[in-house]
Parts: sequence; C-alpha cells; structure tokens
Amino acid sequence: MRKLIVSLNITLDGFVAAEDEGLDWHYQYWTDEIAETATELLSYADTILLGKNTYQAMAAYWPFQARCMNFPRTDIAYADMMNNHQKAVLSSTMTTVWWNNSLLLKGNLKQAIENLKRQHGRDILTYGSISVVKRLAAVNLIDEYQFWVHPVILGNGRPLFNGLKNNVPLKLVSQKVFSSGVILMVYQALN
Repeated sequence: MRKLIVSLNITLDGFVAAEDEGLDWHYQYWTDEIAETATELLSYADTILLGKNTYQAMAAYWPFQARCMNFPRTDIAYADMMNNHQKAVLSSTMTTVWWNNSLLLKGNLKQAIENLKRQHGRDILTYGSISVVKRLAAVNLIDEYQFWVHPVILGNGRPLFNGLKNNVPLKLVSQKVFSSGVILMVYQALN
C-alpha cells in the first residue's frame, strides 16, 4: 500500500502561515540545497493530494514555470513533476479540475484516501492544504510527516494542529540540517 506523506513548512513556534495567510517567512530560507532535497522527495511520489485553495494556487502557478526564463533552472525537474504527477483534489465545493492529470475526490474522506492508497504507484504527497491535513490527522490516515522547520518565530499565525482531538504518536526517522538553518525532520506515524 502506498504511503500518504504530509510535507509542510513550519516555524519554530508551530505556525504554517502568518495571520494574513502569508508565506514570505519561508521564502528567504529557500536555497539550491533545499530545492535538491525537495525535488528528490517529490520523485518518490507520483500523486499530490491537495485541498481546494492550495490546488487553485498551484494550478495558477506551476504550469507556466518550466517555460519562464526567470524561473531557476535548478528547479525545472521539480516543476516538471508538479505538472506531470497526478493531482488528487479534496473539495466539497469544486465541480471541475483543470490542471494536467487532476482528479476530484468527493464523498467519504477516509474511504477516498484508503482507495487512493490502495492504487498501484508510488507515494502520495500533500503540500500545504492545512484543513485537509487536519482532517487526515483526525482519522489517522497520514503515514509520514516531513516538517521543514524554519528558524523564525512569528508570534502568531495559523497553527498546524490546533483543535486536534486525538493523540498522534510519531517516531523521528531522519533529520537533515541545511546551511540556511532549516531542519527537515521526518516522522513516521505509529498507528
């Protein structure tokens, strides 16, 4: 069975976005070294699971990056995978999807994800989509967490796991420290 992996940028004080939903705090730490690791991790997957808002933002951005002359050439492989991997979108309000290789998942969350995990292929990776991550964590569907911990304290913002009602025991399986101060911490769920 395929693994469902959550990959998130997070601050030292546990926020995944600023109060205004901004993400500027993590762009300053992006380096070629981090880009290489992110590309490698994405290559182990063939499906990207997204919520409505993250899907719409990514669908408006990624299709044009590989052809953009200002786009860093070191990130071309990442952009190609973003565009060519299957995208599965969890949304109760969307009726159509338009980005290459996208499908809309409707109905029972647990059943839809378990069906997706049973399909043949590589891992399933979730970026952003905090409301989706919270729903997945609440029903123990996440197999692995990749936390990109940034050396910044926001003081306030959008917390990751506020309101989670159940305990989620995790085991640290790897960590990598980048020259920018970002630490990638990979945890496996123990459920």
